[in-house]
Amino acid sequence: MADTFRTDIQVRFNDTDAMGHVSNISIATYVEQARVDFFLALGQPTKTLILSHLTTDFRKQLHHTDEVVVTTQVTRLGNTSVGLAQNVSANGDVAAETSSVGVIFDYGTQRPMPIPDALRHALQPYLVASEDDG
Repeated sequence: MADTFRTDIQVRFNDTDAMGHVSNISIATYVEQARVDFFLALGQPTKTLILSHLTTDFRKQLHHTDEVVVTTQVTRLGNTSVGLAQNVSANGDVAAETSSVGVIFDYGTQRPMPIPDALRHALQPYLVASEDDG
C-alpha cells in the first residue's frame, strides 16, 4: 500500500464568495500548496517542476469554517514527468479530486529533463499500484 502525504489547509475568508462557499479556483491553490509541501518534505527542490496538466472533479462545496486537508499520492513515474492524485477533503468528506502531471524542466535548454534518481527514489513510497500492475 502506498504512503499518503497530508497537507492541512488554512481556509482564508478571501477564498470564499458572498455565500461563504470556497471558490473553485481556491481548490487549485490548495492542491498547488500541497504539491509544493510534498516535494519540500521529500527534500527535493521544486524550482524545476512545472505543471503541465491539472483536472478537477468537484464533489461537494467547501465552506470557510471547514477543516480542509489535501492528500497526495503518486500515480505515475515517467521518464521526465510525475503524475499525482490529490484529494481535497472537508471535515473528512472528499470535496474535490484532482489529477495532475508535473514535468521536470531545464530552464536553460527549455526542455524536459529526466527525473533525478534521488527524486525518483523519494517518490517511490507514494506510488500507488495501477490496475496494470496486477
